[in-house]
Order: sequence, then C-alpha cells, then structure tokens
Amino acid sequence: MNFCSDNAYGAAPEMLEALAAANDGAAASYGEDALTQRLQAEMSRIFDREVAAFPVITGTAANALALATTVPPHGAVICQRGSHIVSDECGAPEFFTHGAKLVTVEGRDGKLVPEAIDDALSQFIKGCVHHPQPAAVSVAQASELGLCYAPREIHAIASLAKRHEMKLHMDGARLANAIAHLGCTPAEATWRAGVDVLSFGATKNGALGAEAVVFFDPEQVRDFEFRRKKSGHLLSKMRFVSAQLVCALEENRWLAWAARANAFAGRLARGLAEIGSIEIVHPVQASMIFAFMPDAMVARLRAQGASFYEWAPSDGRRTLVRLVTSFMTPESDIERLIAIARS
Repeated sequence: MNFCSDNAYGAAPEMLEALAAANDGAAASYGEDALTQRLQAEMSRIFDREVAAFPVITGTAANALALATTVPPHGAVICQRGSHIVSDECGAPEFFTHGAKLVTVEGRDGKLVPEAIDDALSQFIKGCVHHPQPAAVSVAQASELGLCYAPREIHAIASLAKRHEMKLHMDGARLANAIAHLGCTPAEATWRAGVDVLSFGATKNGALGAEAVVFFDPEQVRDFEFRRKKSGHLLSKMRFVSAQLVCALEENRWLAWAARANAFAGRLARGLAEIGSIEIVHPVQASMIFAFMPDAMVARLRAQGASFYEWAPSDGRRTLVRLVTSFMTPESDIERLIAIARS
C-alpha cells in the first residue's frame, strides 16, 4: 500500500505504447523530430493560443530553467515558504539563475496571497543597488498542501506582479489535478489568469519521465534554449520525452488520469474522516491528504505494509501524515488502509 507519492507508480500503459511507437525507425535529433513539432501543436491546442513548449525530464529542471530565463542574477523570486522550489530542489533555482534570491513568505493552506506578496515587496527599494530586485512571483498549482488556486486567485496575484513589473511563474507539477478539481480550462487556469511561464508536469501523472517549460508569449523565450543546452537538458533523443507529453495531451488523458487520482484521494479521505481519532487537516482538493493520526495507528499501518510520509514529528500522541494517491493506486489498497485504520 504505497501512498508516499504519485511518483511511486509507473507509467500508464498508453505511455509505454507511445514510447514503443517512437522507437520505430530513425528520427532527427535535438527536438527536430516530428513528435516534438507535434507537441508544439498539442500544447497550443490545449491552451487555446500559440505557445512555446520545451521538453525536459525533471520538474526541478523545468522550474529552475523557467526562473533563470525570467529572473536576472540580481533578482528576487517571491514564493510560499513551503514551496517545492524552496524545500525540495537543492538550491537549483538559485544555481541556474546564478544567484537570484528566493524570498519566502507565509500563505494560507500553502497558497500565496497578495497581502503577503505586498508585504514582502515593501522590504525592497526599486533601483537600490543594495537590494535584490524583485523580478518574479512563483506559485505551485496545486499547492504543497494539496489546495488549488481558483483562476481569480491567480489573477489577483498576477495583477499585483504586473504592477511591479514582475513575471508570474507557475510550478504545475500537479496542474492536471488542479484543473480536474476546478473544472476550468487549461487556458483559464494559466495565461488567461496572468501566468507568464509554466512548468508543465507529467511525471506525477502517467509519464515515465517528462515535463515541459511553456512560455505563453513566445517572445519571452529569450535565451532559454541556450540555458537548456548548457544545463544538460537538451536531449538528443528528445522524441521519447515528447512522445510521452503528446500521449498525455491526446484525448485529454492527462485530465482523465488526474481526475481519477483526485477521486481516489476523496474516497480515502472520506473513509478516514469517519474514524473519530483521525483529523483531516486541509480540504482535499487534489490527490493529497494531510491528517493527524494517533501514533499507535501510524505504527500499525506501517506494520501492515502501508507507506506514507510523516509530515511533522509526533507531539507524543499523534503525527501529521501525508497520503498521496495516483490514478494507478489499487482501489483495494484504499479500502485496506481504511479498514486497518478503523481497526
């Protein structure tokens, strides 16, 4: 029973079929192949406008390269304190930007709010050589606590960023889960709300290993392609990454898979919420559940083969845990975990 991450499960069967098809015969290298050209068309289709999409193989590379293209070395990126770019990328954004500063602020349920951004901006003097110059805001969709920004919330943040001549970057590692929950279009969730550059995630949602950096205004690409090459992320056999992304986008599989993962999380959360000793901490909107469980229950679940993360140390009585579902999570595992917790 693996509830550690949506990375825990493998690739969707359709992905493996797409990779096998991409392996048939020869193709041009370094993104000049037909599949990578097709990806551009598919990305433009789902976002309802012409975009510039660049495949990479990790979310860290997508985030770091996107920020490095939009933020100068003397710049600052405002982000939520627990965001992935701060806590889980080993300084990659700072390294790729050659020294830009990540400015962390508190949010609500893991989400940035305009008031916190405004407060952070008040600490900087524009044009002052002694201060880093705020250049971007970065949000994660869904947030690290599994909550989703409504388009109006993104718009409010984007409007504030634009007033201060800053770009808005979205870490979309779980963008599909957010869109499936919100019921909006990909365009409404991103560029129509004011997002400038997106890290498009697929590895958590059916891919073997595929992400993309998407610029909604191709003129903002600037030197991205040189940065991608210099960092070792220009793949000679890029068609295998593009094949996964095209597979996900075709027939809107990416949204169907995410909706299934969300449904499993909701089912698991409802079952756990019926147990009096468990407290669900945040609304379950995507594929993540955060819950306080008695320490004895945590130990019993682990003894029975359940894997999940302890999100905060025990207070001597109970522990905050995170459980994540995938669209490939066996339904029997969900029922089994609920049954063990109930017992």
